[in-house]
Amino acid sequence: MTGRYAAFLFDMDGTLINSIPSAVRAWTAWAERNDVDVDELMRVMHGVKAIETIRRFAPSGADPQREFEALLQAEIDDVADVVEIAGAAAFTAALPPERWAIVTSAPRSLAEVRLKAAGVTPPEVMITADDVERGKPAPDCFLLAAERLGVDARDCLVWEDAPAGIAAAEAAGADVVVISASHHEPLPTRWRQVEGYAALTATLEEGRLVLGEAQRPPTR
Repeated sequence: MTGRYAAFLFDMDGTLINSIPSAVRAWTAWAERNDVDVDELMRVMHGVKAIETIRRFAPSGADPQREFEALLQAEIDDVADVVEIAGAAAFTAALPPERWAIVTSAPRSLAEVRLKAAGVTPPEVMITADDVERGKPAPDCFLLAAERLGVDARDCLVWEDAPAGIAAAEAAGADVVVISASHHEPLPTRWRQVEGYAALTATLEEGRLVLGEAQRPPTR
């Protein structure tokens, strides 16, 4: 990591907000209705477009689009316990609006509902599953976000929590910070892992975003 970037690109679920309980409830119900192994499904669904996961696991004869729409509505209706990752709302609110974007595998309708529930104000640029044909781990979403911000993806810092998203960021040539708040154990990755945003700062210096750590009060 260089420590100086043109822009920050944030994944949403597990990175800015914790929507895991909601997602687990919706996907578990879907898996049980379709006689799909829940544990196997949970191992691979994080960070990936829902329609791609449904196509992979749906039983023969099922209509993937209809299944997707039903699952999406279930997730939209279940956001009561969606919350921000510690410090995320304040950290992003302090960033220059033209210097950051959200890049999520969720559809826009779900992203907007979850961000509102968590109290995180969305940025001017938000790339969702609706905007790209190929989802993570393909780099398309991060490349598109950088393009809309007017910067090079290789000059960005991506904030992620899932292997598919990390792979997409690496394929785009970006550096990565891994948010570990929703992890039970560290991911096997070479990138820095932090639990949340409360201890981090971001300042604009000579036109570049510089990531730092908040000063802690001296102990007595």
